[in-house]
Amino acid sequence: MTSSTDWLANEYDDKNDVQTHNHQNRELLFYRYVAEGNLEEIHKNIENHEFLNPNGIGKLSRDIVQNFKYHFVVSIALITRLCVDNGMEMERAYRLSDFYIQKLDDISTLEDLEKLHDKMVLDYTNKMIIINRSANLSRPMTECLNYIYSHLKERITVKDLAEYTSNSASYISRLFKDELGTSTSDYIRQAKIEASMNLLRYSDYSLADIANYFSFTSQSHFSQLFQKETGLTPKKYREKYYGTHWKGTPRDIMNTEE
Repeated sequence: MTSSTDWLANEYDDKNDVQTHNHQNRELLFYRYVAEGNLEEIHKNIENHEFLNPNGIGKLSRDIVQNFKYHFVVSIALITRLCVDNGMEMERAYRLSDFYIQKLDDISTLEDLEKLHDKMVLDYTNKMIIINRSANLSRPMTECLNYIYSHLKERITVKDLAEYTSNSASYISRLFKDELGTSTSDYIRQAKIEASMNLLRYSDYSLADIANYFSFTSQSHFSQLFQKETGLTPKKYREKYYGTHWKGTPRDIMNTEE
């Protein structure tokens, strides 16, 4: 069996007289960032509108939107393969790929195509973050993390995690300290703050709406915790990083088919 690197390189062979692909190494590095769960580098790519960089792709169609649709399909195929190689269940990875490819039927503009691409890579990246964090964890801890990231919009307590994993609350609390080096409440708060950062970057929903979506007790409480975690207030963070890639509800931005 060839390695992922060999397979990716072969995928770029110019077998059909299409234009030679430029910036191959940079694209391969981007796909690896997704598989590694490197959210910082993915955000940089999105902010620089790299997907729509015409120097980075070959000409597969005379129609510019169709050309980028083809590039989208190639990209998600490579991302899916790398994510599987890095621990994502094959069925889950390909179900996610099918979900986004089917969305292409509704796309008619480059703007909407870029939105879909950005959402897709963030979705894969965030899922790989969870997988990578869970790689060396006990089964109860993995179950706790799956529960947390599936219920971020709800108020989550250590009692909820204990009931979900059929363990005592004291055992779960000790597990978080031993395996993650943090308290249960601190981890849940950090996960909610990280998720809220996406909404601040990519939606125009108010701070109150975002605070309510993640079940913070109030907007002021959300702002206080956000600043403690990031060093910026939510307002300052949005002013610094806001990009109007997506419109929609918080649920649209946070969720896909799962």
